[in-house]
Amino acid sequence: MGRRERNKQAKLERILAAAGSLLAERSIDEVTTQEVAEAADIATGTLFLYAKTKGELLLMVQNAHYRQALDRGMARAARLEEPLEAVMAILRPIIDCNRAQRDNGVAYLREITFGDSAEAHRAEALTIVQETEVAVAAVIGRTSSAGAAGVAAHLINGAMLLALAGAGDADNDAVAAEVRQGVELVLRCPPPLPA
Repeated sequence: MGRRERNKQAKLERILAAAGSLLAERSIDEVTTQEVAEAADIATGTLFLYAKTKGELLLMVQNAHYRQALDRGMARAARLEEPLEAVMAILRPIIDCNRAQRDNGVAYLREITFGDSAEAHRAEALTIVQETEVAVAAVIGRTSSAGAAGVAAHLINGAMLLALAGAGDADNDAVAAEVRQGVELVLRCPPPLPA
């Protein structure tokens, strides 16, 4: 990596650290791009080279957290044999990640759903959602066909995202319990394969 690339990477790391610190305490609506730029020791214009909007900035920061949460969950699930426990091992870190700063968790889901379809950080977020579904399908596929596991994982992932979006002030354990009920139901009554 050349000096220019190292400088770009260093700026990106400073932006992620600064925005991550500010967003851990306050919602994206309360954080200004000027604050992020100052905390990252860069010009505001430079920040916009990395994230054109505050929504993109939120996606950029949260994607890193969600990726880590998914990786932790998958590592834990690999050590568990019981499908329900393994699926919840994947989902619980994601639930906790989303709920770490609740306003930002809801805003992240909104950006994934309604954000600019051409935006790279949104595409990365959608990839993480898809990878979550694939990980859940792999666990379910231990005891059922790949097709049925894929459909079940899709339902489970959608139910978790809806539970997160509508959780309000519920604590993480209550949200996880709601998701767990949905997982149990899907595992007990697997959906039919599409025709």
